Amino acid sequence: MKSLLSSPLASRPGFLIRRLHQIHLSLFAAECASFQTTPVQYSILSVVVAQPGLEQSALAKEVGVDRTTLANVVARLIGRGLLRRQQGEEDRRLKHVYPTQACRKLLKEMEGPARRAHERTIDALGNGERERFIKSLVRLVNARNELGRAPLRIS
Repeated sequence: MKSLLSSPLASRPGFLIRRLHQIHLSLFAAECASFQTTPVQYSILSVVVAQPGLEQSALAKEVGVDRTTLANVVARLIGRGLLRRQQGEEDRRLKHVYPTQACRKLLKEMEGPARRAHERTIDALGNGERERFIKSLVRLVNARNELGRAPLRIS
């Protein structure tokens, strides 16, 4: 098997991160094809189940997407019967998002395949390496989060 190490791109973290992301998207699509759900949709559904009633702009920050993208994705998920949206009682401009039973069922069914996609993304690393890799990624994201197009809310 040829190695990427001989490529001039091998020393460029941005290139490697983008390439690994492409690989992960492919693995996620393969593992989760029958669910017709993207990784971003899966993330949104996971956060909504964990924090039902979260306001849409807060949900966007939790997932790290811009508000327009989030509103479009939420609308599609509502169309699929996975989420419902409710206007705020005190401030009608606010939109709170809740999971449906269908959402909870879908996430339960997707749990194994989605986990496999994540595991397969880094399965070339040994167990200790995986843990260090994840910690390094978290450290990098924490250090530069504010530079992202849609900063992630870090608690």
